[in-house]
Amino acid sequence: MTLKDGKTGMKVKVLEIGDSALKNRLMTMGLIPGTQVKVLRSAPLGDPIAIGIRSYNLALRREDAAKIQVAQVG
Repeated sequence: MTLKDGKTGMKVKVLEIGDSALKNRLMTMGLIPGTQVKVLRSAPLGDPIAIGIRSYNLALRREDAAKIQVAQVG
């Protein structure tokens, strides 16, 4: 499953981040394998989506979220 497929309120664990121009930037911001993330909400037209990671919120475009492999937690 990818982060793009996550529903509002779902808690997921990052498994891997696929190759993209933002990979290093996302990893610097704490989105690394093993990190738990909560899907907060998505914009009315579906793009971008907001996630809660560590102690802050982050907005990601759906095309970037589609490159992040996750597994549902709990």
